[in-house]
Amino acid sequence: MVTVALPKGRIAQQTLHIFEQIFKEKFEFKGRELILKKAGFTFLNVRNWDVATYVEYQAADIGVVGYDVIKELNSDVMELLDMKLGVCKVCVGGIANDDSYKNKTELTVATKLQNIAREYFSKKGIPTKIIKLNGSIELAPLIGLSDVIVDIVETGTTMKENGLEIKEDVLEYVSARLIANKNSFVEKKPQIIKLYESMKELV
Repeated sequence: MVTVALPKGRIAQQTLHIFEQIFKEKFEFKGRELILKKAGFTFLNVRNWDVATYVEYQAADIGVVGYDVIKELNSDVMELLDMKLGVCKVCVGGIANDDSYKNKTELTVATKLQNIAREYFSKKGIPTKIIKLNGSIELAPLIGLSDVIVDIVETGTTMKENGLEIKEDVLEYVSARLIANKNSFVEKKPQIIKLYESMKELV
């Protein structure tokens, strides 16, 4: 049996829909159900940020998770397939029509993507102070908590509504990826490859 870790929410539903198309039967978590067993698979319904960890430590054989999570956690997993779901990008955002942050000798950056932000500004040779926030990140520059933010952007509407704008692209293309545990890929290679090929056709 292959264990699959799925992130709660929209991407889980879209992934289960792909399984429905492959196996021609209904796949869904009922209510607050965390485990679903079907068609030789065990599905785990976990938080987005935990999917890569479940896979890395072989609590799950494969999983579906955003590239931003893999990159941020520097996860030691195999990336098998771009699922082309949840497409977005990671950007630097700041107050609209104000580029004064570019003149600073040290930048204060608010983000939940601390490692991605640190690596991006480090490559540009800009010293940064990173403040970790988990939500309402757009608020930080508005009240002077940070100079800029680094955040996931789908349309940019939330930034615009809050008087911010995209300043720079950090990761231009982020999407959900099918990942595998390295040992599982060896131990359960026929099942994983078969599933990968079916998914690849649909994706």
